Amino acid sequence: MRILFLGDVVGRAGRAAINERLKGLREDWRLDFVVVNGENATSGAGLNAAHAKGILEAGADCVTLGDHAFDQRDMLQFIDSEPRIIRPLNFAKNAPGKGARLFEDKRGRKILVTQVLGQVFMKRPFDDPFSAVEDVLKKHPLGGMAQAILVDVHCEATSEKMGMGHWCDGRASMVVGTHTHVPTADAQILPRGTAFQADAGMCGDYNSVIGMEKEEPMRRFITGMGKGRFTPAMGEATLSGLFVETDDKTGKAIDVHMVRVGGRLQQQGPPV
Repeated sequence: MRILFLGDVVGRAGRAAINERLKGLREDWRLDFVVVNGENATSGAGLNAAHAKGILEAGADCVTLGDHAFDQRDMLQFIDSEPRIIRPLNFAKNAPGKGARLFEDKRGRKILVTQVLGQVFMKRPFDDPFSAVEDVLKKHPLGGMAQAILVDVHCEATSEKMGMGHWCDGRASMVVGTHTHVPTADAQILPRGTAFQADAGMCGDYNSVIGMEKEEPMRRFITGMGKGRFTPAMGEATLSGLFVETDDKTGKAIDVHMVRVGGRLQQQGPPV
């Protein structure tokens, strides 16, 4: 199975890049399944229903969220009517929506998508992500009920993401980090067959501070005081993410490539 994961979509620039490029990438790279993290797609904070529909219509099979999952209030109702949106497993016990779901590609192969929030340096205390993922993986053995499994680890600390990668090694097809918006150069297949990258990066304008216009965050760093709100940068966005090809029998990764398409960063992608 040929799977593409795209990192955090940031604002209008990120949405425009998804709309303009994703369908072409699906065709050119012969993709079977596409997952997009959309949690910053609406004004840089959360995802509303209209923008979620737009990402799905542009070619995503599934959209994951993050710690800003319900910043846009209409997502509280919309997520229960749209099964292709996944919120974090450990967000809150009474949160609407699902933190894991089985999907099918066009050939009927099943892929499990799940997301979990980390604990280190996060603003809110979340439940243990490792036990949350463990419960899901026990119910969906790789190569059995699921031909592929994707785990989106949404957190600050690289060490926590790497720990999750090794925790899932051999039990998930791919573990990919989100949240920090900067792509890491560690795309690899771990010893037991799980593809891993500590952070997929963002789908946004990299002439920015993690997708935001530079002036306000720089002012806060320099003076310690804020003057206005963060505003998503509006230049041409780079689509950043991870491409993984899996073995249908075992579900393990047989190929992995970091993806950076368009914008300011050098273009990279999987072999055609």
